[in-house]
Amino acid sequence: MAIRPPFNLTAPRLTPITRAALWIVLSGICSVMMNVLIRIAAQGLHPFEVAFFRCLFGLVFVLPWIVKSGPALWPNRMAGFYLLRASIGLVSMATWFYGITVVPLATATAVNFTAPLFATLAAALILQEDVRFRRWSAVVLGFVGVLVIMRPGSARIDANLLILLLSAATGAMNNITVKFLSRSERPSTIVAFFMIYLTPLSLIPAFFVWRWPDLSTFGALVGLGCLGTIAHISVARALAAADASACAPFEFARLPFAALIGFLWFGEITDLWTWVGAAIIAGSAVYVAHREALLARRARRGEPRAPALCPGEEARRDARDYGNGGRRSLSGAISSIACARRMSRSLSPPASCVERMTSTRL
Repeated sequence: MAIRPPFNLTAPRLTPITRAALWIVLSGICSVMMNVLIRIAAQGLHPFEVAFFRCLFGLVFVLPWIVKSGPALWPNRMAGFYLLRASIGLVSMATWFYGITVVPLATATAVNFTAPLFATLAAALILQEDVRFRRWSAVVLGFVGVLVIMRPGSARIDANLLILLLSAATGAMNNITVKFLSRSERPSTIVAFFMIYLTPLSLIPAFFVWRWPDLSTFGALVGLGCLGTIAHISVARALAAADASACAPFEFARLPFAALIGFLWFGEITDLWTWVGAAIIAGSAVYVAHREALLARRARRGEPRAPALCPGEEARRDARDYGNGGRRSLSGAISSIACARRMSRSLSPPASCVERMTSTRL
């Protein structure tokens, strides 16, 4: 007679949401550690030069894929728009690489959470999306969170936070250019030519501050490339396990980890107002994502955009749609959280990430 062990030695099978959460958390850890390596490399090199080497390693990473794809990868049109996309990406990346060296890690991470709010603004102004009162209210509240962090009028205001806001805004704009390009270009082409155009462009500002890296700095740059690769794979795995709207809340786990690393590595103490402002921004971003997920689900069902309803009726309809699967709907705002950061700073996201992002409705 077989004797059963008192406990099960077989590890339980993780649900898709759990797997996606673990991959997103791993990606966030890699992103925070990349910021640490940026700071270490910037002790011997200017941040603009660090950005160039990050671009160079990103190009090396995708080069075998570009060669394997051959002439089919090369676009026959839209060269000017590819150049525009790379220019916007360079501004986003350069401002982030500089800002992360002068602003505490947790504060920079909190400010970067405004990317989906800027994406909503860009969608309304550029893509002419119908953004109504609820999302506008969430966007305004999110920027109130930024004011809480900056505390204008106080003696502790840090003008360098404006640099990080510029990085978040141009990161959102970079996502908008992907939406335009995806109408006629393949995701693999969008990724490859972002790198091809961005690398020589990033050499221009680096040329004026050029210094050859020493061995330890070069090691940090190599580590930056390795962590970026792991982050890319983690995002692809997460989006393969669950949709972007389900992955999004776990993105905000980067903040406590950034605060912990900032304290242990650099002696940075995150004050109460930064936590309060970050909570406001994160809550606004999650609400914007929730609203866009509901709209995306209604659009896939073929429902026309209804006129504004009374609050009780609209709340009941939202609860019905969310309960029926709104958690797994894609949204442009959440795609900017999950993918635009990799597009503009990590620099070589996998095609699966771009395919997920370009399939959304901003």
